[in-house]
Amino acid sequence: MAFDKKLLEIVACPVCKGKLEYDKANQQLICKADRLAYAINEGIPVLLENKATPWNEEA
Repeated sequence: MAFDKKLLEIVACPVCKGKLEYDKANQQLICKADRLAYAINEGIPVLLENKATPWNEEA
């Protein structure tokens, strides 16, 4: 199942409540403010702070 980009209008980072960006190549949502990446599993974003991974812009 593909991620529906319309979700970006309503989802927010669970840590800072900021905007998330879609990383299609890695199938994750990125919070640049907190430098965290949230996985997307079967089209569903896993927006749990304890499941987030550190995000590095250069990676």
